[in-house]
Amino acid sequence: MNSSFDNPFPYSDDNKRYQTYNYYLRKRFGKKVFKVPLNIDLGCPNRDGTKGVGGCRFCSAKMSGDFAGDPADDILTQYKEIKGKMQSKWADGLCIPYFQAGSNTYGDVEVLRKMYYTALGFENTVGLSIATRADCLDGEKCALLGEIAQKTYLTVELGLQTVHNETAERMNRCHTYEDFLAGYEMLRKSGVNVCVHIINGLPGETKDMMIETVKELSRLDIHSIKIHLLHVLKGTELGAMYQRGEFSAMEMEDYVSLVCDQIELLPPETVIQRVTGDGAKDDLIAPLWSLKKFCVMNEIDKELGRRNSWQGINWGK
Repeated sequence: MNSSFDNPFPYSDDNKRYQTYNYYLRKRFGKKVFKVPLNIDLGCPNRDGTKGVGGCRFCSAKMSGDFAGDPADDILTQYKEIKGKMQSKWADGLCIPYFQAGSNTYGDVEVLRKMYYTALGFENTVGLSIATRADCLDGEKCALLGEIAQKTYLTVELGLQTVHNETAERMNRCHTYEDFLAGYEMLRKSGVNVCVHIINGLPGETKDMMIETVKELSRLDIHSIKIHLLHVLKGTELGAMYQRGEFSAMEMEDYVSLVCDQIELLPPETVIQRVTGDGAKDDLIAPLWSLKKFCVMNEIDKELGRRNSWQGINWGK
């Protein structure tokens, strides 16, 4: 901790009062590490009719892979192109190939094995991140993931969004919180780090419901969390709902206050990978204030400072 910032939170070397992903990776690997988002176009059972059609109502046409590579290219080509752009900012950074778009355990296990191990062989790679749904896991796939976790720093990212099944049904998520817990437990028993995605501002959810989602997750042994703001995007069912006046987007002041409440509830050791998200500028309908990402992050820092608070101060209370 850098005492010049008068920061009481131990997992920080700047003014952040929560454990950022950047801090965790620098401490673990000794230098800057960044993710390289890839798209292997495996699809999603919530789009092809296996579990549902149309996808989750908030999900973009690119299945949350708006900043990932072009699936028409092989993953080495994607990796080189995106890494090259990112190295203009971090010339000597290390990399984590990130299977981002869609459900990246939704396929034949031997196809998955080839993809994962190919990515592990890329230059400057120090780990692997794999985004998926909890209902796209089984014993065979978790065994493969456990095998990889023995060889490298692996994180599997599960899109939960909310613990409330009524909200999940409204959003056409097509799996329950109990399904999530089953997949999560298989991963943990296989020795795999789990990152959980949540979304604040889903239609019909109150502040107490969003707080309850984090309270539930704080009882689990999750490695990390991504806290997202709900983005209303063009071409989604959610966008149509918004334009029909069926719900309102969160205001920045309310979002900042809520995220600080959630940070206070998380164990200090939990890595917070995100406190807001990126919406593709050309597709974003609301809230437009979310385009000022660094402003939102700064307001969260300032609010924690005003409270003289930090991650975990209310954990377990």
